Amino acid sequence: MRQHNIAVINAGSSSLKFSLFEVTPSGPVRRIRGQIAEINTDPVFSARIGTEPSGQDLKLGDAHSGHHRCLHFLLEWLGQHAQVHAAGHRIVHGGLDFCQPVVLDSSVIERLEALIPLAPLHQPYNLEPIRVLSKLYPGLIQVACFDTAFHATKRKEARQFPLPTFLTQAGIRRYGFHGLSYEYIAMKLKEVDPALAQGRVVVAHLGNGASMCAIHHGLAVDSTMGLTAADGLPMGTRSGSLDPGVLLFMVRELNMSLDAVEDVLYRQSGLKGVSGLSHDMRLLEQSDRPEAKDAIDLFVYRIQQQFGALGASLGGIDGAVFTAGIGENSSHVRSQTLQGLQWLGFELDHDANNRHASRITAAKSRIPAYVIPTDEDLMIAHHVQQILIQG
Repeated sequence: MRQHNIAVINAGSSSLKFSLFEVTPSGPVRRIRGQIAEINTDPVFSARIGTEPSGQDLKLGDAHSGHHRCLHFLLEWLGQHAQVHAAGHRIVHGGLDFCQPVVLDSSVIERLEALIPLAPLHQPYNLEPIRVLSKLYPGLIQVACFDTAFHATKRKEARQFPLPTFLTQAGIRRYGFHGLSYEYIAMKLKEVDPALAQGRVVVAHLGNGASMCAIHHGLAVDSTMGLTAADGLPMGTRSGSLDPGVLLFMVRELNMSLDAVEDVLYRQSGLKGVSGLSHDMRLLEQSDRPEAKDAIDLFVYRIQQQFGALGASLGGIDGAVFTAGIGENSSHVRSQTLQGLQWLGFELDHDANNRHASRITAAKSRIPAYVIPTDEDLMIAHHVQQILIQG
């Protein structure tokens, strides 16, 4: 097979992350990675070619403000370094129809646009690079990879809400998210602990967006997120699970509009809402404000609860994995979580945890816990490479 380069694009509301992979017989190899941050205010471009930064962060200025202009800049910059033969995109919501990666065309894009109400913080921005690339390079192979797809193997009871049948048939169900991260962890765990990879594992993807997943034999059994990515654990700015009566109270008694309720649930809650300070776990851990401690304690408490719930879905737990920004970098959150789960058989190795070692439980711990950095871009590149090979 002749050399191919794959661009992976992960677009958010205020950032545009990207990687360039070279296709090799042993799998995709990352050659370039970077991002454009603060897209809507003061865009800043940064990149790393191989192991070396491409230079100082570059402020793009008002002339490149907005997703469309930033994409144009990125594509021009990538074109100066390599020819792109295919592009892979992270799409948060695939709905009922998309349970595996798919080559994009106008029909698929239209169907994905219809899912925007299910992921209003993510889906519109995920789709923008696809539209731009379609216009600039109409012959380019573009592949959508879905955060919901990994959860297609969940048991029926884990997918269903206790609602009337007509609502279930309308697509209101528990989908689950962060699937590309969980798929990567399931793949990587085969190298880290092959026996555990075939067992019952709870993976905690803890970042600004946070969720947990029960995995058995490398397949999803249950997860904490539901219809949207606002369910489950408290997150950076999202509330996580709520009594639905809270929403009715906000609308009926507090006279809040639906837009105002959405803003509270998605942008003003979670760590930011409880602390009144920030959604950044690093700042909360450094703060001596009691509200910051409250936010961390609530976050950890809900994680511990979900270990119990997911353990029930699995019929037991053989091990755990922490990943994503907080999971990989906050020894405090990991320590507090596992010390409250000694009843499950976890015995923390404090030194290993503080060093951010791969295994953070003691040798005599009945079940192990690991820290494994996630790599959604690499997972996407694997999927695109498979499509190129088959195509």
